[in-house]
Amino acid sequence: MSMIGRDSLQVEKTLSVDGKDYAYFALNAAAEKLGDISRLPRTLKILLENVLRFEDGSACTVDDAKALVEWTAQAHSDKDVPFRPARILMQDFTGVPAVVDLAAMRDGILRLGGKAEKVNPLVPVDLVIDHSVMVDVYGRKDALEKNVDIEFERNGERYEFLRWGQEAFDNFRVVPPGTGICHQVNLEYLAQTVWTSAANGKNYAYPDTLFGTDSHTTMVNGLGVLGWGVGGIEAEAAMLGQPIAMLIPDVIGFRLTGSLREGITATDLVLTVTQMLRKKGVVGKFVEFYGEGLDHLPLADRATIANMAPEYGATCGFFPVDGITLDYMRLSGRDEHRIKLVEAYAKAQGLWREGADPVFSDTLELDLSTVEPSLAGPKRPQDRVALSQASSAFEAELTKGLGVPADKAGVTAEVKGKNFSLTHGDVVIAAITSCTNTSNPSVLIAAGLVARKARALGLTPKPWVKTSLAPGSQVVTEYLNRAGLQDDLDALGFETVGYGCTTCIGNSGPLDDAIADAIEDNRLVAVSVLSGNRNFEGRVHPNVRANYLASPPLVVAYALLGTMRKDITKDPIGKDRNGNDVFLKDIWPTTAEIAAMVQSSLTREMFLDRYGDVFKGPKQWQAIAVEGESDTYRWSDSSTYVKNPPYFEGMTKEPAPVKDITGARILALLGDSITTDHISPAGSFRKTTPAGEYLLERQIQQKDFNSYGSRRGNHEIMMRGTFANIRIRNEMLDNVEGGYSKHFPSGEQLSIYDAAMRYKKEGVPLVVFAGREYGTGSSRDWAAKGTVLLGVKAVIAESFERIHRSNLVGMGVLPLVFKDGMTRKTLALKGDETIDIVGLENLSPRMDLDMVIRRANGTTDKVSLLCRVDTRDEVLYYQNGGILHFVLRNMAKAA
Repeated sequence: MSMIGRDSLQVEKTLSVDGKDYAYFALNAAAEKLGDISRLPRTLKILLENVLRFEDGSACTVDDAKALVEWTAQAHSDKDVPFRPARILMQDFTGVPAVVDLAAMRDGILRLGGKAEKVNPLVPVDLVIDHSVMVDVYGRKDALEKNVDIEFERNGERYEFLRWGQEAFDNFRVVPPGTGICHQVNLEYLAQTVWTSAANGKNYAYPDTLFGTDSHTTMVNGLGVLGWGVGGIEAEAAMLGQPIAMLIPDVIGFRLTGSLREGITATDLVLTVTQMLRKKGVVGKFVEFYGEGLDHLPLADRATIANMAPEYGATCGFFPVDGITLDYMRLSGRDEHRIKLVEAYAKAQGLWREGADPVFSDTLELDLSTVEPSLAGPKRPQDRVALSQASSAFEAELTKGLGVPADKAGVTAEVKGKNFSLTHGDVVIAAITSCTNTSNPSVLIAAGLVARKARALGLTPKPWVKTSLAPGSQVVTEYLNRAGLQDDLDALGFETVGYGCTTCIGNSGPLDDAIADAIEDNRLVAVSVLSGNRNFEGRVHPNVRANYLASPPLVVAYALLGTMRKDITKDPIGKDRNGNDVFLKDIWPTTAEIAAMVQSSLTREMFLDRYGDVFKGPKQWQAIAVEGESDTYRWSDSSTYVKNPPYFEGMTKEPAPVKDITGARILALLGDSITTDHISPAGSFRKTTPAGEYLLERQIQQKDFNSYGSRRGNHEIMMRGTFANIRIRNEMLDNVEGGYSKHFPSGEQLSIYDAAMRYKKEGVPLVVFAGREYGTGSSRDWAAKGTVLLGVKAVIAESFERIHRSNLVGMGVLPLVFKDGMTRKTLALKGDETIDIVGLENLSPRMDLDMVIRRANGTTDKVSLLCRVDTRDEVLYYQNGGILHFVLRNMAKAA
C-alpha cells in the first residue's frame, strides 16, 4: 500500500481474527455519515472502500465517497472517482514493454534532473511469463521439453531483460516460464480476496483489487476479487502511485436461476452468457451475478464466466464472496487464517452473498437449465451457435461472410505427399488452450474422458488436424496424470505442448508445409476449434479463416470428426475397430462421471506442491545471468527485442501549450468492430512485411522472426506492424485486404507504415476514421503506442471500447466520437481530404470540438464531435502528451 489517507470521516475500525487485529475502513461507519449503502452493488462498495482509504482532501475526497453513496438514487452517475488497485498483474507480452517504459523513464528522469530510483513500482507487481511458448512441436512425448528449449532460444534477450528488471525494481516479481497462464496462476495462487499490508504501525485489511495488462484479468472476479484489464499505459501509472480516474459505472445485475442439465459444460454456459450480455450492451459497465443459481455454480465455472467479460464487453463480471469462495481457497492451498479473514471481512463490510439483492442499473436473467451445447464463431466470441446447427450455420457463412463463391464451395485440394485431400471447412487446428477453460477441472476431465472412450474404440484424429494441449497451470497436469487421463489424451495427439496461452493468442505454431500450401494455393477456408476466448480474424493462424470456440471435450471430438461440414450431433465422428459407426453420444461422459473423477483426482496438496517454489522456474530460467547491478538499463543497439523507445526524447520540464490539429491527412478509413488485433501487431509475420524487412536488414532469418508479441519491447518492429493485420480493410482502397493506405496528394498506394513515414517526413499530422466499437478485444497498449508513433493525432469513430479509448488518451491521441447519427459514410469521406480539429486550447472533459473537412474539390464542411477525454485527470494527461509524461514530470519535480 503506497499511502493511507487522512480519514476525515473517522471510519477506521479494528477487526479481530484469531487474535490478530486488522485496521480497516468500515463501510457501515461511513454509511452513518454519508447515507444508506445496504443495497449498493458490491463492486461499488469496493470502490467506496478504496476512496475512504485513500481520502486526502485532494486527489481523493469525501465528495468522491458521497458520489458513490448517491449512486443508488438513480442507479447511475455522471461523476468520476479515483481508484488505486492493491496490485498489478502482467503477462510478458504486455509486461516487457511496460518494463521497457520504466527503464526508459529512468533515463528520462535523469535528463530532467531527477533520480533514477524514483521510478519504481509503489504497489506490488507480478509478471507471469505465459505468452511466449509456441506450438512448434506437437503430437510427441517430448513436445513440452522441445517447445521450452525453443522458447528460451527465441526469447533469450527478453528473458535477460526481465531478469534485470526483477533485480532493478522493488515490488516487482516474475513468475518464470513454464508455470502457467497468468490468470490461472492469479486465481490459484496470487489472489487473496482480502489483501493485507502494514502502514502507520498497523496491519490493514482491504479488498484484493488489481489492474491487469491483459483483458482477461477479470477471471479473478470469480473469486470475489475486483479487477479488470487495462492497457500497459494505465498499469504503469497505477504502479507508480497515480490514482486512475474512472466514471462511476452502471452496474448490470445478471440473475442466475436453476442448474445446468446433464451433458452441458461451463463453456456452453459462458458462450450463452456472452451472447446475452453483448446483445444487452454492457460496454464500460460492471456486471454482477446474483441469484439462487450461484448455489449450483462451482467457483471454476464462475471464473470461466468472469474470464469472458471482455468478450461480452463489460469492465468486469463479478461474483460475490460466499461459502463456495472459501471452499475453493481451501482447496487451492490458501492459508487457513487468510480464509477466516476473508469471511470475517466480507461479512463485516457487506460484501458477503446474503441479504436483499442490490439495486442495479438494469438486470437480465438466465435459467441455467435452458443452456444448450454451443460453439461460437467463425469470427467473434459473441456469435454463439447451437451445436446442432453448427454445420448448417457454417455452410451458410461459407458463401457469405467467408466469401467463397457458391461454385467453389465443394472444391477439393490435393495435399502434396499426403494420402488425403482438403476442402473448405476441414479442421486443421484442434487446441485445448487458454485460461478460459484450462482453469476448469470439470471440462478438462471431460476432455480426458472423451479421449479415453475414443481411444478404447480405436478412434484417432484426422491426419490433417494439428492437436495440442496447453494447460493453464502445472496443477492440471497433476490431476490429469492422477486420473490416468493424460495417457488417453497423449494417445490422441493431445500431449502437453507448454504451459501458456499458445493457440488462443496466435502462438499456434506452423502448420505442416504441405497443408499450408494446399490452403493458400486453393484459397481454402480452413477451420480451427479451440477452447479459447478469442477467435477474431487472423488471430489463431494466418492460414485459418474460420475459428470456433468450444469446450475442451468438443475440441477432442472435432479433432476426431475433422470437419465443420458434418453435424457432430448426428453424423458419425468415426468408426471403431470393427468398422461400426461411433457417434458423439457414445464417447460423451456423464455429469456424474466427471464429478466423480474431479473429486478423486484433485487435491489441496497438488496446489501446495506446485506453487511451493513458484518463482524458481525451470533450469533454463535459473541459468540466466544478470550482469552487475544498475539503476538504469544498458541498452544494446544490436538488440532486435528490446529498444529504448522515443517517447521521452526532447521532453521538457513543463509541457508545451496544446494546439489545434491542422492540415491532417487520413491514414485509414475503417469499418465497424475494428479490434486491437486489427490495430496492434499480433501473431506471426512474413518477410515481405515492413517488420519482416526490418529484421532481414539486420540479418535475422525468417525462421527466427518469432512473433510480434514477443517483440513488443522493440518499437521499431511494433510500429511497422500497426494496422498491418492481414484481414484489415482500408476503405480508401478498392478490394484491397491488409495494411495498406494511399499517400496524398500523390495517390500512391503504400503500406500503412510507409505512408505514415512519408507523411512524417513531410511534417503532416494524421487521423484515422472508423465505425462502431473501435478497439474491441485485448487490452493491447501497442494498439495506442503504435498509433501515436505512426503520427496519428486523433481517431474519429462512432464508438470506442473502454480500454482502447483510455489507452489512446494515455498516449496523447485524441479519441473523438461522431454525433447525431453522423458517420464517415454520411460524410462521404474518400481519404483524400484534409482535416482540422479545432478548440483544443480550452480542452475540458467530454466537450464538443469542431472538425473542419477540406475536400479535394475545394469545398469545406464543419461538424461537431464529442471529445472522449472523459475526466479531469485525462485532460492533464493529454495536455502533457500522455500519462507517462505527466507522471515523469511530477516525479522530477518531487526529486
